[in-house]
Amino acid sequence: MSEQTRTGRTAVVIPAAGRGVRLGPGAPKALRALNGTPMLIHAVRAMAASRAVSLVVVVAPPDGATEVKNLLDAHALPERTDYLVVPGGDTRQESVRLGLEALPETVGTVLVHDAARPLVPVDTVDAVIAAVLDGAPAVVPALPLADTVKEVEPREKGTPEPVVATPERARLRAVQTPQGFDRDTLVRAHETVAVSGEGATDDAGMVERLGAPVVVVPGHEEAFKVTRPLDLVLAEAVLARRRANDGF
Repeated sequence: MSEQTRTGRTAVVIPAAGRGVRLGPGAPKALRALNGTPMLIHAVRAMAASRAVSLVVVVAPPDGATEVKNLLDAHALPERTDYLVVPGGDTRQESVRLGLEALPETVGTVLVHDAARPLVPVDTVDAVIAAVLDGAPAVVPALPLADTVKEVEPREKGTPEPVVATPERARLRAVQTPQGFDRDTLVRAHETVAVSGEGATDDAGMVERLGAPVVVVPGHEEAFKVTRPLDLVLAEAVLARRRANDGF
């Protein structure tokens, strides 16, 4: 289907096939419990909270698609949104591509969201979608950096590393998700940008390599990535504050 005949439907692809080794042994990171509910369910609900999102595609571990589908079926999700589970690949890049291939032809805007960012507010999701619909081929939510950043010459772990440069902090942003795209632009990036090793961990970076423009909209401090055990503590605290403020 050509770009001209796509509708304004928006879908989200959530690659959730990773193991999450930095959180230690056990279940895949996306299935870890947060306030008694798997992080993946929190992330799906966060995306479905946007009225603009008509479909959420969860890309599951290749051997865990049935488990993830049962998980979605077992939790209350907004009924106005459709949900689909597809098996993933060996890398995040391959999983996103498989998610893209599962989208109906009528979807014109695609968000790609980390399952490990379970608490992103709906206003951030809506801001990303609005910027894509306003004509941006690729949109990323991002925050200014609180810390000064040093570029170093990498050394073995535990060995002092020489500083090469100190980038100007005012020009730097910490990128979050969901990242939003014109569907045809993202598909073209996955078809033409070859990435070796573990593949691309940032879809907007692939679009940059096409030469297409990428714009930044304000992110949110609660859209942080749950990667290490301390992040789980922070996420629980955010949920506790939300329950106190919102009564759920």
